[in-house]
Amino acid sequence: MNKQELVETVAAATGSSKRAVAAAVDAIIGAVTGAVANGEAVQLVGFGTFASGARAARVGRNPATGAEMQIAAAKTVKFTAGKAFKDAVNGV
Repeated sequence: MNKQELVETVAAATGSSKRAVAAAVDAIIGAVTGAVANGEAVQLVGFGTFASGARAARVGRNPATGAEMQIAAAKTVKFTAGKAFKDAVNGV
């Protein structure tokens, strides 16, 4: 399911217009992105938690030449699924 399909599904389920649902989805994505970028965790009970993490600098290898190269440290995004989400996926 892509973003447009999500908008259509939510619009059909709520009876709202696709334009209003698209604006709401964009606002949710923006809020979650902004919070995680600022180092906050976003917990949606029953769905999951979005949080930021850190990946340390490390030595990698160029697959084409085999030469070693430095890979810089980076921030990452973690998602941990909530219990209700896991149960729905596992059919429990």
